[in-house]
Amino acid sequence: MNPTINPEYENLHQTALKAPPSSGVYLWRNSEGTVIYVGKAKSLKARLSSYFSGGQQIKTRLLISNAKTIEYITTANEYEAFLLENNLIKKYVPKYNIQLKDGKSYPSLKITKEDFPRFYKTRQIRQDGSQYFGPYPDAGALDVFIDTLYKVYPVRHCRTFKKREAPCMYYHIGQCKAPCCNKITKEAYNEFIGEISSLLEGKGEETAARITAQMKEAAARLKFEKAARLRDGLRALTIMQNQNIVEGFETEDRDYVAYYREGELVSFTVLKIREGKLLARDNFRAESLAEDEELVEEFAAAYYTDEQQLPPKIYVSEKDDTELLEKYFERKANTLQTTVEKVTEASSRRDIAALEMARSNAHEDIIRRVRERGDNPAMQELKELLNLDRLPVRIEGFDIAHIGGKFPVASLISFYKGNPDKKNYRYFRLKTTNGVIDDFASMREAATRRYSRLANEGKELPDLILIDGGIGQVNAVDGILKALGLDIPIAGLAKRDEEIWRPHASKPVCLPRRSDALRLLQRVRDETHRFATSRNQTLRTKENTVSVFASLPHVGEKREKLLIQAFTTLENLAASEEAKIAQVLHVRAFEAGEILLAARDALEKRNASKDMKKQLISYQLGEEQKNDESYASRLAESALSDLLVADSE
Repeated sequence: MNPTINPEYENLHQTALKAPPSSGVYLWRNSEGTVIYVGKAKSLKARLSSYFSGGQQIKTRLLISNAKTIEYITTANEYEAFLLENNLIKKYVPKYNIQLKDGKSYPSLKITKEDFPRFYKTRQIRQDGSQYFGPYPDAGALDVFIDTLYKVYPVRHCRTFKKREAPCMYYHIGQCKAPCCNKITKEAYNEFIGEISSLLEGKGEETAARITAQMKEAAARLKFEKAARLRDGLRALTIMQNQNIVEGFETEDRDYVAYYREGELVSFTVLKIREGKLLARDNFRAESLAEDEELVEEFAAAYYTDEQQLPPKIYVSEKDDTELLEKYFERKANTLQTTVEKVTEASSRRDIAALEMARSNAHEDIIRRVRERGDNPAMQELKELLNLDRLPVRIEGFDIAHIGGKFPVASLISFYKGNPDKKNYRYFRLKTTNGVIDDFASMREAATRRYSRLANEGKELPDLILIDGGIGQVNAVDGILKALGLDIPIAGLAKRDEEIWRPHASKPVCLPRRSDALRLLQRVRDETHRFATSRNQTLRTKENTVSVFASLPHVGEKREKLLIQAFTTLENLAASEEAKIAQVLHVRAFEAGEILLAARDALEKRNASKDMKKQLISYQLGEEQKNDESYASRLAESALSDLLVADSE
């Protein structure tokens, strides 16, 4: 059968296309629900999509032909994905996996429990009081890291510690303080070990800075081999410090429980740690109108019904959740025995990271659920509450982002049937408000440019426009729409109290927190804000990396820095004199003159560009609209309304 018309193939393909770009592990299951393949990915979306690209190998086609569903577990980083893949392959022994079936474990770093400890790589974990860090999927990186530690810290290399008359070679080359010869006290020696432990726990900023300094010093002295070793050690350090909740050395069983909700949709994720390893992730789906503080108890009553499922500890993130679960299990004490622990800032970073991973997976499950069902309830509720003539299938959202009036950007995002439609996202580099903080004018410009074009080209208009703001911004855009002769419903969502404003309304529409309609509007508003902010940051980065001084004649990297130091802005440079420029740059008079003339020419072009930008909206509206007195009157009324609102605020 042609895979392009096979419904099961298409379902698998769509699952791959809609997977998140984060790292994680994916599981292919057959029609019986059996796991037939487990894989890891730096980007789940990219990796899963590659299975459906052209030129598939025979083994890939065989896997797809036997698969019914794909599920995935997101992780904080690729390092966790390595470990989780290993655990799941050992648990399920999938038919199409050939690696890791030999039971091989990843190496760890061991710091021995002795008066003068040493550290080394090991694959055997013993309950002997030693400290263990890892495991680490990249054994080569661990070797490099250990080698770097020995060069940075003068600690013992010998396997067996015993007193000696004379120190060994490592003492004479500066790589050991010779505790065997009483050359260092126990307290001083263990300061080194404490720093190494902190480094592995992600707290070793000073040590990392020390390695960096040594690397730069070695490079300055042309000792490139040493610098390369230290550089490799720093790279290995980033791997060593990766947060890992997938596998550890605490053997006590425990569950991590977190949830995410969208309106009445609630998804709980339970991460099951057994014998120190993450072996399962359960998603528990529910529909509930209960308040947040009631959700955990409802979940526990439905999920923890079997004593065999209960671990000794269950971790949750909120204090209220802790108390509710404790009371629930107290009432069930005759049949269920467990304890509930709250994770606070003072708790282990591993526990906090585990709860964050659980919450991330719950959020991803909500995204899938909303996508699967569409958001018809929210659209229907919006239609009724806002008295719309038709269902708001297409919603367009606007937001403005700027830094002190600089780099103003308007984002336009589009939701179709309650879900993001990213191919219809747009952004506008605002031209009339650059350097001026005026959100009303910014909204007018963005709306003018968007909807005058749609009207002129006869393209489909949205069913609803959502503005990130209050009555002032809504009235500003409403004036533009009326001037263009367009009848598009418009609403504004004010962040402070989540109030919904309609044009020229005397009071807002307030919806319950659990309203589907409010949830959809919040999703649109948050997405517009994210999109605008990301574009604004891109522009700032671009502007900050390209200086106008660098484009002037006779100006290279060093002279550019001198000009920035002396004049800061193009305006200051253009107002200066040849002699001043010649003095700052140590150049001849004719070169300083050419620099000054080029600076004045660049400033003149910039000012001319600003004047043209101020006239942009009137040009875009067309000569006929500019001469329309009724249009001018309506625009003036809208501007007056904006001023009144601004004054009242």
